[in-house]
Amino acid sequence: MRKSIIAKVVTGALVGVLVSACSAEKNTSSVDDVEPQPNKAGEVWPKLDIEVKTNATVETKVEEILSTMTIEQKIAQMIQPEIRNITVEDMRKYGFGSYLNGGGAFPNNDKHATPEDWVALAEKLYQASIDDSLDGSTIPTMWGTDAVHGHNNVIGATLFPHNIGLGAANNPELVEKIAHITAKEVMATGIDWVFAPTVAVVRDDRWGRTYESYSEDPAIVREYAASVVKGLQGAADKDFLSDHRVISTVKHFVGDGGTVGGDDQGDNVASEQELFDIHAQGYVGGLTAGAQSVMASFNSWNGEKLHGHKYLLTDVLKEQMGFDGFVVGDWNGHGQVKGCNNEDCAQAINAGLDIFMVPNDWKVLYENTLAQVNDGTIPMSRIDDAVRRILRVKVRAGLFEKPSPANRPLSGDRSLIGKAEHREVAAQAVRESLVLLKNKNKTLPISASKRILVAGDGADNIGKQSGGWSITWQGTNNTNDDFPGGSSIYDGIKAHVDNAGGNVQLSVDGSFETKPDVAIVVFGEEPYAEGHGDRETLIYQHGSKTDLALLENLKSQGIPVVSVFISGRPMWVNAELNASDAFVAAWLPGSEGAAVADVLFGEQDFKGKLSFSWPSEPQQIVNKGDETYEPLLPYGFGLTYSDDNVLSDTLNTEIRVSTDSNKPMEILKGSVEAPWVLWLYSGDDSLAVNASTHTVGAITYRTVDKEVQEDARKITFDGTEFAAMRFASKSFFREDLSAQLLTHGALSFNVSRHSDINAPVTVGMNCEGEGDAAGSCSTQIDISEQLKAMPADTWTNISIDLQCFVNEGIDFTGLVVPFELGSSGKASLSVADIQFTPEADKSASISCQN
Repeated sequence: MRKSIIAKVVTGALVGVLVSACSAEKNTSSVDDVEPQPNKAGEVWPKLDIEVKTNATVETKVEEILSTMTIEQKIAQMIQPEIRNITVEDMRKYGFGSYLNGGGAFPNNDKHATPEDWVALAEKLYQASIDDSLDGSTIPTMWGTDAVHGHNNVIGATLFPHNIGLGAANNPELVEKIAHITAKEVMATGIDWVFAPTVAVVRDDRWGRTYESYSEDPAIVREYAASVVKGLQGAADKDFLSDHRVISTVKHFVGDGGTVGGDDQGDNVASEQELFDIHAQGYVGGLTAGAQSVMASFNSWNGEKLHGHKYLLTDVLKEQMGFDGFVVGDWNGHGQVKGCNNEDCAQAINAGLDIFMVPNDWKVLYENTLAQVNDGTIPMSRIDDAVRRILRVKVRAGLFEKPSPANRPLSGDRSLIGKAEHREVAAQAVRESLVLLKNKNKTLPISASKRILVAGDGADNIGKQSGGWSITWQGTNNTNDDFPGGSSIYDGIKAHVDNAGGNVQLSVDGSFETKPDVAIVVFGEEPYAEGHGDRETLIYQHGSKTDLALLENLKSQGIPVVSVFISGRPMWVNAELNASDAFVAAWLPGSEGAAVADVLFGEQDFKGKLSFSWPSEPQQIVNKGDETYEPLLPYGFGLTYSDDNVLSDTLNTEIRVSTDSNKPMEILKGSVEAPWVLWLYSGDDSLAVNASTHTVGAITYRTVDKEVQEDARKITFDGTEFAAMRFASKSFFREDLSAQLLTHGALSFNVSRHSDINAPVTVGMNCEGEGDAAGSCSTQIDISEQLKAMPADTWTNISIDLQCFVNEGIDFTGLVVPFELGSSGKASLSVADIQFTPEADKSASISCQN
């Protein structure tokens, strides 16, 4: 038998002494120039005994349909656009094999679209797909959606705890039940296909998708993958893809949880054996259970993007492991393959991709792919294989026989969306997912008859407790009203206290008139999804410890403090643990927050166990099985009420900075440094800089020379409206720059003034991306006095202490714009050498040190 690193969940007692472990630096470098040298697939990868067997009747029907199809119809089956970018007429003309709604996309662009609205759109697009008047095809289309913790795009749906919480519950039977409920709520909106389960095995918790992983242990992920697939699709020998089931997708193939530095869409440099042993176990479970689709991953393996990786997609997945369903791409992931762009990628199809997920540029991609088949760049045999796989799944799912979406048994059944029985299953999952990390002096359980203060901005905040992929993609811009039928953590606390005759007060800032017997403080990470959630360190709230101040203020008054921590990953919270008498890891519980109170008040004991090791150092990357394994709390840890507390109030809170962190971080050094992109803004107009000169509204831009050719940027404001030159992260993802605070840094840049300064000129930062609502995480600091004081046409350095930005509300764990230079007045300036400079806060031109 092949040696395996997989082991059962550890539930034993915590080892006696909790010590620090060595740190691991964030390193997003890849090895793009290194070609992988894989072994023969059979030496590492197994032949799976897949429960859904080949069926002669199905194969005969597939071949009959395929034999009648034109090349154009075949290519259309391989194109998956997004609902915001197609019309019913587009579907009638092209007959797309599938389509999707991305996170934050709704029928009629209405966030509050009803189940009937979802079904109506599904019906229109289905009818257009089987209308052969234009494309000659009657093949039904199918709709795919990211229902990753319930039907999370739909107002009123049951939102279950995110995967990290379900992993802590370690209950495969419950997870299968959750997946079946999700399938029914999805089918109530006329949708056929779910992009779940995610089977990433996360090795670096700084990755922004850690909460989408069940565990750092491949064993849990393997078992859960099978449970979710059976819950969504039905068991192969029972009600497989019946009227109450949907097509499932095991994703993302393969290795997304193991990229260097936890970099989203980065490079996994594991050996092939490690790739299988650690990162592919979810596919062993999910594919064996009969998953009908696999989503290719954004990441690379040893420098080669998975969307174009023939060895892994074809030789391993399809031929060796025996997967006979289809491989769908991720959002324009094919465009990242070497030599490709979003509109042109024969390489991905030839590698084994069967469906392009191409939200925006579908028409040009369709035409280019068609041309590449006609000129032989893509063999016809590869097209036939892809379409055969798509048709096989459609036939197995009964899409040729089932009624249209509006006429299916569950379609439009509003009672299924957020049904009481569904919410009770979600509440059970919440109760079982909670992990008790600290319980000094048996602070928990709490007597509901006491006087209880509830504090923290997460207490009455369903959006925060639900996290990303909750109504909107990032889970942001939601209020409690966007979760009808849901409950906050405070709602549950209040219900228990009212029933017991106690007294409860909600006070976000922790203020009170009558001293409480105990304080429950609910706090934690703000919602985020992929890209935006990546971090440099695991320090919670570094640089702006407002939640710690709240805890310490309450504790200093002799009030027992119970912390309920909302997060999508383990985090370094030593200071917060020290300030708490009891500390509960609540993860991201979803819409049924009231269930948290059932455990706090002792109605049920704690059952959750850590499925991720808890770090002892802010930069520590630690996983069960490491050669040196010294976490603060080990994998499998979780107290019950009868257990003795093991954490003291004197955990180490020193933040040590590695020498590599003391290097400047460049934003503009001759060229614009990754991951930043340069934009110009004027009023409502904007432009991504792609030439040496531009004019947009009130701002004119050009490259100029400071020391070498075009190493500086000159901007001229005409004073007609506010305009700015802005460096923003690619795709407006939030970047964690909190490490710059660790080094006592300053924002530094060289500037040359070419005109008088008669109006404010500001340097700004913000944490908002395109489409985000304006928020408090945005500020501008006026540098006009510094500019006036410098000689004209002479290069001078200006630096701003980063604490100045923190004091104005900037959160360095999630910056979108690290530097913006703007003005509403007339001015002409050149700028160069923009960087974060370590150990420069006290000597900065503008300092905010006490």
